[in-house]
Amino acid sequence: MLEKAQFTRKKEDFICDVCGTTVHGDGYTNHCPNCLASKHVDVNPGDRAATCHGVMEPIAMEIRHGKEYIIQQCEKCGHTRPNKVAPNDNRETLRLVASGMWMRSRFQR
Repeated sequence: MLEKAQFTRKKEDFICDVCGTTVHGDGYTNHCPNCLASKHVDVNPGDRAATCHGVMEPIAMEIRHGKEYIIQQCEKCGHTRPNKVAPNDNRETLRLVASGMWMRSRFQR
């Protein structure tokens, strides 16, 4: 029987590797609110145990149980994961992801 992944809250600020936005974390922040990308650093949410460290690019949007999720895929190893849409996420960028029009080059610094 598989154990449920444990969440480890980590309040961390970071600079987005894709667009250069300074992100002020609240302990639940797991992606850049501007370009919606993140870094592949977790095996389980918040544990920082992944060794890949590739960029997690937003590839799709989903609605599950009435909540919006950004689906991200690691550009280095291919790992995919869902992330809840945050209230401060850029709505135009969310529309680009949902329509399949998100391109990293739009955000690169």
